[in-house]
Amino acid sequence: MEMKSTIKQLYPSIVFLIFFSLLLGVIYPAIVMFVNQLAFPIQANGSLIVKQTIMGSQLIGQPFSHPKYFWSRPSATLTPYDASHSRGSNLSPGNPQLINLLKERIHTFQIIDPQNSQPIPIDLITASGSGLDPHISLQAAFYQAHRIANARQIDKEIVNEAILKVMENRQFGLFGEKRVNVVKLNLLLDKGNNS
Repeated sequence: MEMKSTIKQLYPSIVFLIFFSLLLGVIYPAIVMFVNQLAFPIQANGSLIVKQTIMGSQLIGQPFSHPKYFWSRPSATLTPYDASHSRGSNLSPGNPQLINLLKERIHTFQIIDPQNSQPIPIDLITASGSGLDPHISLQAAFYQAHRIANARQIDKEIVNEAILKVMENRQFGLFGEKRVNVVKLNLLLDKGNNS
């Protein structure tokens, strides 16, 4: 009699466990995935940039070091732009390690483009909170235009036009600043100037 009573009490719990496991573990995720694939196929698949092969993602920066390419924001991840280890540097503004790192980055820009006397935009020497930011500000893009024009042996106006062509406006016209996706910009320049 006691065993029957225990089974009778457990039965609803087991039924609810199976029901909600199927509902929330299988059916709901399948519906969300279906709606995302239907309504937002690019975003649902990683916002990939594809030019014959996958070149990267619109959401994750890439390291560029050649003078003919626009450089991304520095990455704070141990392996640059490693999305599996997204993080900021967590160094305070007064930390000597951060100050030395910023000096090194400034020195690199001064060496790579010694004729450029403009102030270096802050986003070219500091990492974003995630360490993966694929965008730079318009100021950071225009700051680098002289170097890229020289390295590619093209007119600076061509570089400036490319910047404006891939410029992204504020989100909903309100949030953030106008910005440039570095991977898209470099791909556009490579398409127009295969140097």
